[in-house]
Amino acid sequence: MELRGIVLVEGTSDRRAVETLARRRGRDLSSEGVAVVPMGGYGNLPRLLGQYGDVRLAGLYDVGEERHFLRALGCHDRGELERVGFYACTRDLEDELTRAVGPDGMERVLAEQGELHAFRTYQKQPAHRARPVEEQLHGFMWNRKQRYAVLLVEALDLERVPRPLDRVLAHVSLGSTVHQRDASSNPAPGPASRRYG
Repeated sequence: MELRGIVLVEGTSDRRAVETLARRRGRDLSSEGVAVVPMGGYGNLPRLLGQYGDVRLAGLYDVGEERHFLRALGCHDRGELERVGFYACTRDLEDELTRAVGPDGMERVLAEQGELHAFRTYQKQPAHRARPVEEQLHGFMWNRKQRYAVLLVEALDLERVPRPLDRVLAHVSLGSTVHQRDASSNPAPGPASRRYG
C-alpha cells in the first residue's frame, strides 16, 4: 500500500471506530492508502508528526489535551487545528458516540449484548444514581470501549455522525481540499513548522 494519508487517534478503540465508519460509508481506507494510527498518548505526537510528515495528516484529540496539539502543530487556536485536519472531541470519542446514538439507542445496543441488566445495576449504585443517563452510559462504557467501539458506530444513524469523526474522515478523502499552514507564520524549526493537511 502506498501511504497517502494518516489519521492519528488516541488508542485502538478510536481506530476501530474510524475504520468502521469508513466501511459503513463505502470507503476502503487501505485501497486509498490511508492508515489509522493509535498514538498511545499525546506525548507521542511530536514523534509521529516527524515520522509521517511527508503524507497528508489528520487526527482526533480530546479537548482536554488541546494545548498539547496546539503546541506540537504550531497552531494558535482550534480553528487553525481544524484547518490542518485535527478535530476535538468534547470529552472523548466514546462520549461523542454515546450522545450521537442516544440513550434509547444505547440501551438497545446493551440489550443486544446482554448487558442491559448490568447497566441497570450500575445505575442504582450510590455513586451513579443521581447522574444524568448520558453520564451513566459514558461511565458504564469506560472499561468496555474496546468492545463497543465498533458496535456503537454500527448502531449510529449516518445522519447523526459526530462532527469530529465525520470531519477527520473527510479530511483524508481523496477528493478533499488540501489545507496547509503557511510555514512563514511559524518559522521555528521542528515539527511545528512543517506543513500539515
